[in-house]
Amino acid sequence: MLDLSRYPQLITTYLITYGTRLLAAIIIFLIGLWVIKRLVKIVNNVMTSYHVDPTLRPFMSNILNVTLRVLLLILVIGQLGVEMTSIFAVLASAGLAVGLALQGSLSNFAGGVLILAIKPFRVGDYIEAQGVGGRVHIINILNTVIKTADNKTIYIPNGPLANSTITNHDVEPNRRTEVRLVVQHGNDIEQAKSLVQDIIKTDDRILQEPAPQVVTENTDAGIAVIGRAWTIRENIGGLTNDLHDRIRAAFDRENITLNGPRKAV
Repeated sequence: MLDLSRYPQLITTYLITYGTRLLAAIIIFLIGLWVIKRLVKIVNNVMTSYHVDPTLRPFMSNILNVTLRVLLLILVIGQLGVEMTSIFAVLASAGLAVGLALQGSLSNFAGGVLILAIKPFRVGDYIEAQGVGGRVHIINILNTVIKTADNKTIYIPNGPLANSTITNHDVEPNRRTEVRLVVQHGNDIEQAKSLVQDIIKTDDRILQEPAPQVVTENTDAGIAVIGRAWTIRENIGGLTNDLHDRIRAAFDRENITLNGPRKAV
């Protein structure tokens, strides 16, 4: 006959044993998350105080955060009574499966490491890549976040980004601006060139070395009068717009007829 009298005692024993382990695991997990959060914050502050490259800070913080969370998870599972050898065996098998399933993510991780090693851009640089342009906001483990001029946030995977053509507008301290206006045939081209030269010569933002240039180019629509000048990087946008507006106004005053005026940087 089945003896049921011993089951309450067994259940109580199991509840005490495994309940205590479960409670301890939960406490360790919660405390561990708090410690990890504080530790990552401390490391961030240390990197800031030692003026570590802003490009590296978020990346290193993410790596530290993920590594500590994995170690915490192993510790919690061990607290539940699972043999560590079993944990590592499962992790090895899971790692292989996850690696095969997440080849794209691993490629993005490798791309992030490559970007940080080669440094084609830094946080704060204005770049164009993968068909979009914007200022680099943060470099994460798997992607790079950029902010566009109209305040859109774009996430670019690091894998394709590291293997693509990247235009960095903020590497060199000086940039060349170019203003092109097409003058209709029959106008005085030498007068048009002289007006452009005078406007360029009187703008203090323009560098004298390399020397500014005014050249012409034949087009089907007319003669393109092109003004080229160098300036510091911070002035490039405003200078280009100002030169275009001033040159066009000067042409209008002198009755020089334009055909399809446009501006280019």
